[in-house]
Amino acid sequence: MDELELEFELDARLNNDCITLGDFPLSRLLLMNDAHYPWFILVPRRADVSEIYHLSHADQAQFLHESSFLAENLHDVFDADKINIAALGNVVNQLHIHHVVRYEGDAAWPAPIWGVCPATPYSAAQVEEIRQKLQLMMPQEVNFVARGLID
Repeated sequence: MDELELEFELDARLNNDCITLGDFPLSRLLLMNDAHYPWFILVPRRADVSEIYHLSHADQAQFLHESSFLAENLHDVFDADKINIAALGNVVNQLHIHHVVRYEGDAAWPAPIWGVCPATPYSAAQVEEIRQKLQLMMPQEVNFVARGLID
């Protein structure tokens, strides 16, 4: 573990709004606690990084690999019509990439999801079902936590 990973701390808003599912070699895998959409976030475990170009070249390549791998698996696991991928950072400065499974006819289709409807939290059973689906598709790539925290 390098110094930047040791100093990594998840942004308070991400920590509050998301459920930690586990870690890729570089990134923390989060589930946005909103059952309207299967919505995942990757955050590189590096301190003081707000832009992709702040990462080393090796970390940039790893981050792109993890994002692409996640998107492909989400498409398959959730039988998506589209995977929306975005790195905005206007509200949360810490570098993170959203991966949102979209369906024609979902609550926001075809518009962006932000601000369309209030978040509906997942039940513990729903989170466990998602975790199990992902573990079946990505058992070697992600170090999954035993269970996410839902208050």
